[in-house]
Amino acid sequence: MTTVRTRIAPSPTGDPHVGTAYIALFNLCFARQHGGRFILRIEDTDRQRSTAESERMILDSLRWLGIEWDEGPDVGGPHGPYRQSERGDLYARYAQQLLDAGHAFKCYRTSEELDELREARKAEGLHMALKPEDLALPRDEVERRASQGWPHVVRMKVPEEGVCVVDDMLRGKIEVDWAQVDAQILLKSDGMPTYHLANVVDDHLMGITHVLRGEEWINSAPKHQLLYDYFGWPMPALCHMPLLRNPDKSKLSKRKNPTSINYYRRMGFLPQAVTNYLGRMGWSMPDEREKFSLDEMMASFDIQRVSLGGPVFDLEKLTWLNGVYIREDLDDQALLTALREWAFNEEYVSQILPQVRPRIETLSDAAPLAGHFFAGLPAIDEHDFDTVPLERDELLRLLQFLVWRLESVSPWEKERLLPEVKRLSEYFGLKMKAFLAPVFIAITGSTTSTSVMDAMAILGSDMTRARLRHAIAVLGGVSKKQAKRFEKEFREI
Repeated sequence: MTTVRTRIAPSPTGDPHVGTAYIALFNLCFARQHGGRFILRIEDTDRQRSTAESERMILDSLRWLGIEWDEGPDVGGPHGPYRQSERGDLYARYAQQLLDAGHAFKCYRTSEELDELREARKAEGLHMALKPEDLALPRDEVERRASQGWPHVVRMKVPEEGVCVVDDMLRGKIEVDWAQVDAQILLKSDGMPTYHLANVVDDHLMGITHVLRGEEWINSAPKHQLLYDYFGWPMPALCHMPLLRNPDKSKLSKRKNPTSINYYRRMGFLPQAVTNYLGRMGWSMPDEREKFSLDEMMASFDIQRVSLGGPVFDLEKLTWLNGVYIREDLDDQALLTALREWAFNEEYVSQILPQVRPRIETLSDAAPLAGHFFAGLPAIDEHDFDTVPLERDELLRLLQFLVWRLESVSPWEKERLLPEVKRLSEYFGLKMKAFLAPVFIAITGSTTSTSVMDAMAILGSDMTRARLRHAIAVLGGVSKKQAKRFEKEFREI
């Protein structure tokens, strides 16, 4: 009998996302239900955005939640390496195999030519995907570009018409029109594979039997099924999980909900409460109870109990459940231990003491000065910003631009933050002190406290951005009209 093998394959390109933890949890539970193995693979083919820091945070966050894997980049295993960046030769070999068999082709089209093609099709009212015949160049032009060493990608050939039928464990047969499936890039011009090729090759070589992933991958399933056919490999069983939703039913996004696991950790949520809550996302225990441990979930897990209605990630509900865990599961000693692990530990406090020591005259001065380091979102209202001499629209614009600017800062260090803040202060025509005045209130909840730049560095990216977004909400939020205007201007900076 084949051993069940599932996997999670996160990209280390940012903060560890609750959606990653949600999919990892269900893959783990499915594997354990069948006495199988759960694998963690790092999909770091995006050379520009992938970082070692992000990989470390992902592994650390999943372990914090109690999610452990049997094989992975840090624990090894018989099918390594488990980082795609270390498997490059494999993908090139399999891409060549597809080229040799006539299932793929080299595409020398420039990005400008591709844009022109898409615009021309749009003008004709054609909304179908680009096919090999659309991308074809005259043979002599291909030979000219090849002989001159033009950069090229390798694309897969896909049917022009007809319907692809994909079997799904939860949804049954899914039909996707081939007209909507493009001639997918498999190998980028830098020689790195796209998700589609690497995912199929790795799943096959690592013996993955079941792929549980988010429903956003449904439209990619025909490409993957076709690649399995081209290679002559058996395809793993597919299960497309429902996407996590905001309370307004929109797709879970950091603009409406904190999505980083680091945020919930920094806010003082208990890992067992967060794991429990993620387990409730579209699934329920046979007895319908709301509170259960990871061990209990694994023992009772049945994939057929997953509901396809978009599960709502409700911060209020999670906060309530966390309170239940604190009251029911933690005695005084356990609560003291949890507090120490959360923020009152030597490593964290040692970062704060240099900020506080020059500013205090009695020990009792420390708590008011450092309170924002041991808090969640500051208790501020719009009148706290009355001392800032900026119009409301300008204030919102400043805070929103800063949030966007900070999203690309990595690693999160004061030396990296300062140039970004300086650049924006110059753009707004403000001196640093004036630019930071509203930021000071948003981050510390006060007009007098420790250095705001140091506070941002110590609090971390998730809490810093969450506090800035909280300030934006307190000031009335950014309307759709404003958001469009802000985004257009921000892109032009």
